[in-house]
Amino acid sequence: MRRSSALYAVGIGLLSALFFTATYVLNRASAVDGGHWAWTAALRYLLTLPLLALVVPFNGGFAPVLRALRAHPLPWLLWSGIGFTLFCVCLTWAAASGPSWLVAGSFQITVVAGMLLAPLIYRDARARLPRRALSLGLVIVAGVLLLQYGHFAGHLDARAWAALVSVCIAAVLYPLGNRQILLHLERSGEELNATQRVFGMTLASQPFWLLVAAYAGHEAGWPGLPQILLAGGVALFAGTIATILFFHATGLVRNDATALGAVEAMQAAEILFATALGVAFLHESLPTGTAAFGALLIVAGIVGLSLVVAAKAAGDRRETQALRSDRS
Repeated sequence: MRRSSALYAVGIGLLSALFFTATYVLNRASAVDGGHWAWTAALRYLLTLPLLALVVPFNGGFAPVLRALRAHPLPWLLWSGIGFTLFCVCLTWAAASGPSWLVAGSFQITVVAGMLLAPLIYRDARARLPRRALSLGLVIVAGVLLLQYGHFAGHLDARAWAALVSVCIAAVLYPLGNRQILLHLERSGEELNATQRVFGMTLASQPFWLLVAAYAGHEAGWPGLPQILLAGGVALFAGTIATILFFHATGLVRNDATALGAVEAMQAAEILFATALGVAFLHESLPTGTAAFGALLIVAGIVGLSLVVAAKAAGDRRETQALRSDRS
């Protein structure tokens, strides 16, 4: 692969990380503004559906998705409810716990979760836990703990612990739901591309989002226009634009281990983007001391882990699909 093509893919990957950051910053803005977390979560996926519907006709069409849903509705409902609904509920609820960079940094544990889930999900060569990747994953976990410890000055109260646990649960549920849908499609022999899978899971999760919206309405009444606009921003920037950009970047370099690792590593920039945007627009404080060191550990761990995992995934269609799904 030419150097210019690899650099272009890395640039697209970095841009996707910027748009993915909208999840943390806009969720936090909604929490600071007093918006109910359940409305923030429900509106994101209720609004993502029509946005994705504009894209799917140019990425394989609706017919294969609808056939797959009709043929096997239960797996789609189960794993969409876990990988989209429960994940987003946990992550959005945690947004009220602290600044954007705290949640963004803590959620990076998802790159470890996907790896640790492999022996429980797969029954082939993918079940093996690579030692180098696992050691780098422990670096990320250590960074997350230092990030939390530093922000709360070593005094994590019950709510802080609950928020940390909530983020960690979200970090596990997201790759679990996505990878299980991939496995289901492998077993059923149904061919769906990445955009179609995201649309299918978004569509299948709609009944759950209507329940979450009903709960939000009972607890807080109708959402205000600012909260709707913020949720719409998450749906547009993170749920649609970032996903498409990331799929495009990984598709360009899927057979080049070094370039694929570099694209994957760009997700570490989310912490930096969340910090900069939070400080600029939400007047959040910068991470300092122990928290800053924890953030640096997370960035270093993600970069190292991305290079190791991408070396294994490059050229392997199933492995590359798993990487894409974990970031969808």
